[in-house]
Amino acid sequence: MTFTAINPATGEPVGPAFPEHGPADVEAATLKAAAAFPAFRATTPEVRAAFLESVAAHIEASTDELWPTVQAETGLPLGRVQGETGRTVGQLRLFAKVVRDGAWRDVRIDPALPDRAPLPRPDLRQRAVPVGPVAVFGASNFPLAFSVAGGDTASAFAAGCPVVVKGHPAHPGTSEIVGRAISAAVAESGLPEGVFSLLQGTTHELGTALVTDPRIKAVGFTGSRGGGLALVAAAQARPVPIPVYAEMSAVNPVFLLPGALEERAGEVARGFVTSLTGSAGQLCTKPGLVFVADGAGADEFVKVASDALTDVAAGPMLTAGIAAAFDSATDRTGGTDGVTQVGAGAAPEVPVSATPRLFETTDAVLDANPNLHDEMFGPAALVVRVADPARLPELAERLEGQLTATLHLGEGDDDLARDLIGELELVAGRVLVNGWPTGVDVGHTMVHGGPFPATSAPATTSVGSRAIERFLRPVAYQDVPAALLPPELRDENPYSVPRTVDGRLEPAPTQE
Repeated sequence: MTFTAINPATGEPVGPAFPEHGPADVEAATLKAAAAFPAFRATTPEVRAAFLESVAAHIEASTDELWPTVQAETGLPLGRVQGETGRTVGQLRLFAKVVRDGAWRDVRIDPALPDRAPLPRPDLRQRAVPVGPVAVFGASNFPLAFSVAGGDTASAFAAGCPVVVKGHPAHPGTSEIVGRAISAAVAESGLPEGVFSLLQGTTHELGTALVTDPRIKAVGFTGSRGGGLALVAAAQARPVPIPVYAEMSAVNPVFLLPGALEERAGEVARGFVTSLTGSAGQLCTKPGLVFVADGAGADEFVKVASDALTDVAAGPMLTAGIAAAFDSATDRTGGTDGVTQVGAGAAPEVPVSATPRLFETTDAVLDANPNLHDEMFGPAALVVRVADPARLPELAERLEGQLTATLHLGEGDDDLARDLIGELELVAGRVLVNGWPTGVDVGHTMVHGGPFPATSAPATTSVGSRAIERFLRPVAYQDVPAALLPPELRDENPYSVPRTVDGRLEPAPTQE
């Protein structure tokens, strides 16, 4: 059996037919990954870092073929595709630096204290080791940065884990091109073939077979709540359960405080519409729920946002299924008693599309209808007028887990903002002030995660250098002879990694 990608801008098939992989293909890929794991995890920092840089270079070398394919399979504009390519290769190179730096190994040494009373202390040394082969699921809304060579794959490679990717069925051609780039880097680096495999297919059975294969030790996923929870359930039902790092749903609430509305309601409204409708609202950090302190500033915000929305054309959605889910979610919101549609974008001009929509309600209606907290994946949002701004921290406390939470502040808002931040840091992975959550910087301080249902693993991040921690676990070595210790645990520190010795951090030695 085969399947073909569909161009969401035309509704027509695009590209060649791709074979549907099945359980036998999963077994072959995971067997190769397990066979490659010992050699891959034993690579030196320089070999592994150079491999990540080679992947980035091969992706850049493929852009003449890659960019038109991404556009045809996703309907995304060239500028977005180019920007996402830059982010993809940038995070690969970031993890190359992380590997060379060595802090990810979290080396700790407590030297032996044979004369300590009342009991002597043995020689204890600790490092982080890779968990084993990792399954990664490509995301529909990020065909590059969260897919075959995306952040999950880059961080797993950096940890020393072979990766088996299930490409997203909406963009198989894109997945194939990027997969070839990774395979070329594997060969160029002299690594075992099983360090990377790509599986393609449209069935849920393929994903379930991958997650339940006993050789897979962890899973990275970006997608819907239903899809993520299905994988979590499958992973937990295994004889030996494994972690699933699933990024799922979020409404990314925004709080507009009285001072901000009085000073710049129109400016905030225009920024909001830009954030709401970018990439047709199909970003996981899109602001979907806006709490506004009621009054003249709220009136201006709603009017300016509604007017700005009329100039936004209905953009192509990534798949017909996503477009249908958007229509269902917005119809459900708009059909709720006490909810009014106050703005809409232009009529659709392409087959698989979504008309931007803006709704308005009050905090009393929100209290009575918990379903209004549900995500509308696409260019739609709900504005909630709050008569008493003092209620905002209480409303924040009632939120589900979120990827982001945003505050817009002005003169006199600091006390209320302080209370809000105290609540929001308990429900969100990233708290922003006077900005917008779309656009996630890939660096050392970013957290792209959050409490359930934003993710299935709130202690982690899928973006930034700490993403490597998901695919590592600590191991302590007690009284192991020096000749048998891993290199980074030996006294001579051949990899020049930073280490914590007897509770005190020792920076990496200066390289001559």
